[in-house]
Amino acid sequence: MEHAVLDTPERRAFYAAIDGENLSALWTNMAALITPEPRSACRPFLWRFDAIRARMMEAGALITAKEAERRVLVLENPGLRGQSKITTSLYAGIQLVMPGEVAPAHRHTQSALRFVLEGRGAHTAVGGEKTMMEPGDFVITPSMQWHDHGNASPDPMFWLDGLDIPVVQFLDASFAEGLGEDEQPITKPTGDSWARYGHNLLPVDLKRSSRTSPIFNYPYAHSREALERMKAAGDPDPCHGFKLRYTNPVTGDHAMPTMGTFLQLLPKGFATSRYRSTDATVFVPVEGRGRSRIGEETFAWGPRDVFVVPSWKSVTHEADDEAVLFSYSDRPIQEKLDLWREDRGNA
Repeated sequence: MEHAVLDTPERRAFYAAIDGENLSALWTNMAALITPEPRSACRPFLWRFDAIRARMMEAGALITAKEAERRVLVLENPGLRGQSKITTSLYAGIQLVMPGEVAPAHRHTQSALRFVLEGRGAHTAVGGEKTMMEPGDFVITPSMQWHDHGNASPDPMFWLDGLDIPVVQFLDASFAEGLGEDEQPITKPTGDSWARYGHNLLPVDLKRSSRTSPIFNYPYAHSREALERMKAAGDPDPCHGFKLRYTNPVTGDHAMPTMGTFLQLLPKGFATSRYRSTDATVFVPVEGRGRSRIGEETFAWGPRDVFVVPSWKSVTHEADDEAVLFSYSDRPIQEKLDLWREDRGNA
């Protein structure tokens, strides 16, 4: 679609005249608006958890969770600095709750996921139910649900926050409010949502309008077992190894309406074929070590590191040990809009 438009003094005068009327000529910038392939300022990058952890502990001595409301270091993509974005549509941050602390209750339009990186014995409360958090657990905070976090353990607790903040910001649909209390009232027993929805059964009279899964903690132990059984039953996918997506048991769709979440296993020594897709993706290794080649750059990773693959950048993964990777992207949005596209091996 790209073509040169001849520049003339008469045309420049015309453009200057209509600029004062808040108009512009499409033919002068169509090539930048409708591109042959995705063009993104998002860049491949990897954050070392050990380095972030050290900075987080510094922050823990400087500010309390209550004063900060959320003590988080934002993972800013180097191509999108100053925008609090890890991709053009997604946010990521590492949160720390120290022993004895509470991150006070609030709610907001933005949906959030928590992926637990380190620590045991802390909890998240969502919509009147409390769940204990273990490394590898995937925890959901739906849009406009009250949520707070607490740590009754003797050790610091770290997790990855993933939110659809840029999407909500783009749509001018942000609302937020504080509860005015550190912790919300707990009205349901721990494990209630998993008991009702986590066993291939649903309450017989269920009436639910939310597009978010009613399960708000997907325990890593169960997800890891599913990957192991998948590995025992067949061969790995050339591009993904053994990969599963977290689902909403009510609809069978993605667990969250704006962010797709995935867990994949790469056998020891396994190298994937080249792959690219339009959903820029954030990866978090849970187990094992390896490397990923993203475009022309190679990043070596280990447990709890975080790396990002931009839209339509080719990626390959190679596992030195058996490895498990958690990931999330905006794929549900793209699928609903008929925009999502993948390229398996021809990148």
